[in-house]
Amino acid sequence: MAKKKGKNLAEHEKRKLNKQNLSKLSGVFRFVLPYKWTFLVGLVFLLLSSLTLLTFPYVAGKLIDTASGETWLVNDINSIAFMLLGILLIQSVFSFFRVWLFAKVSERSMRDIRIALYRQLVQLPMTFFDKRRTGELISRITADVSMLQDTFSTTLAELFRQIITLLAGVVFLMLTTPKLTLFMLATFPILVIIAMVFGKFIRKLSKQAQDELAAANVIVEETLQSIITVKSFVGEDYESRRYQSGLNKVVKVALKAAGFRGAFISFIIFALFGGIVAVMWYGASLVASGEMSVGDLVSFVLYTTFIGGSIAGLGDIYGQIQKAIGSSERVLEILDETPEYATADFQKVPMHGAVEFDQVRFRYPTRTEVEVLKGINFRIKSGEKVALAGHSGAGKSTIIQLLLNFYPVNQGVLRVDEKPVEDWNLKQLRSNIGIVPQEVLLFGGSIRENIAYAKPDATEEEIIEAAKKANAWQFIAKFPEGMDTKVGERGIKLSGGQRQRVAIARAILKDPAILILDEATSSLDAESEALVQEALDELMKNRTTIIIAHRLSTIRKVDRIYVLKEGEIVEEGNHEELAAQEEGFYANLVRLQFAE
Repeated sequence: MAKKKGKNLAEHEKRKLNKQNLSKLSGVFRFVLPYKWTFLVGLVFLLLSSLTLLTFPYVAGKLIDTASGETWLVNDINSIAFMLLGILLIQSVFSFFRVWLFAKVSERSMRDIRIALYRQLVQLPMTFFDKRRTGELISRITADVSMLQDTFSTTLAELFRQIITLLAGVVFLMLTTPKLTLFMLATFPILVIIAMVFGKFIRKLSKQAQDELAAANVIVEETLQSIITVKSFVGEDYESRRYQSGLNKVVKVALKAAGFRGAFISFIIFALFGGIVAVMWYGASLVASGEMSVGDLVSFVLYTTFIGGSIAGLGDIYGQIQKAIGSSERVLEILDETPEYATADFQKVPMHGAVEFDQVRFRYPTRTEVEVLKGINFRIKSGEKVALAGHSGAGKSTIIQLLLNFYPVNQGVLRVDEKPVEDWNLKQLRSNIGIVPQEVLLFGGSIRENIAYAKPDATEEEIIEAAKKANAWQFIAKFPEGMDTKVGERGIKLSGGQRQRVAIARAILKDPAILILDEATSSLDAESEALVQEALDELMKNRTTIIIAHRLSTIRKVDRIYVLKEGEIVEEGNHEELAAQEEGFYANLVRLQFAE
């Protein structure tokens, strides 16, 4: 499995440069369009920079000719030397503006891509997150966008520069030394074809070596994951031999690849320098016959050095663009997903808080073989307080997720205020539902920011009032920084009871019509529980409240309890009625819990 995963990753990383894949890269270009004029000016400076540098070999050749006694526009070698320095100075100025302008375009366009990606991610439905790992999504917004940034800031500029250098260099050579240029171009294709054949064969062997190493790594992974089994069956020697056998295959393939690579390098050195010797010989013959000056030969050598560097650079650029296509494909894949809602059509509307489940059936999209809810029927009037009780996996949390419209119901109808939940604007629906979870995860900012998250435009007085109602002000006021106290990552600097009271303050500030309590006191000590319960009683006033019950002692005061078992409601009533049924499921839960 790891072998296959490693292969897929390698294939995923690079893409062939065909029309279809290049169109994927061009899909990201829409983020560059707002800065197109800056980009075009950068291209002009790139062209000027490249062409200015290409005049250097020509003038350098004339320096040699002038030193040899030949005449040119300027017959003073000192003046020509200063001219060369002037060319370098002008070229460096052009290069500065080229780098700065391309950086300006790439930084701003990549900022726009990251904003668009993040905005899209937070608006995608829960079904999207169920199918993907958090690390993978973070990689999209970091590694993939960084790859695109390198492409737009450096790789594209280098691609244009190398192409300009290659084409303009060949044109210069054809104009100045046509015979020698044609001789060089005649030998060049043979070297390229042989290099491509060798290179393809070596890449194949390198890939085979990587596959064998991946297979050997699978052995390590399996052994360490099942170390108890290995030790209990005394399989240490067997696993060591198996790993050694796998590594021997790696070495065999790697040495074969190294042999071919060595032969290839030897051939390239011999052929390349042999080609240079042939060109120099032919050039020397032309100089000896008077068809060419020494300066022209020097210019030719410098131009061929530039051209050779461009050809070598194009190989790396080709690989970079292949990777960029893979990154752009993964970025566009997220940007093309359908978000849950549009942000423009939101307007907060009052909600009474009546909830009705009418023959609701549901399966999670990632686990379609398991029916989690099997024809759930219940009705909660506005302002009522009900509890959902039952073992883990009975479907209590799923009911809450459907109420928030995280997932669409498969069958039946879920209504809020007599209106099917799918007909509600999602922002309107969720802005009227408040949650106090069992495990509170706060954001890493200040206490004020965490409370105000429910209502970003809240005044300081409103935030403090919410904190007082939640019994949170008493501990906040004792902190030296008060509301500005940093809670740390995930609220780690606050105790469990303090985090719960901050969460309750947040819910109070939100002022929801429907309140969901995921047993907010189950993991607290007695003192903290009393303070939190007092805050919860304040919060529950005049609201429809749904309590997910873990500890049954906390739900004695609710209007009605729905007992769930394997996705069905098996009992309903208040605490006294259900506890009185000796053979009842709820009564049994009570006995089990109080017997502990």
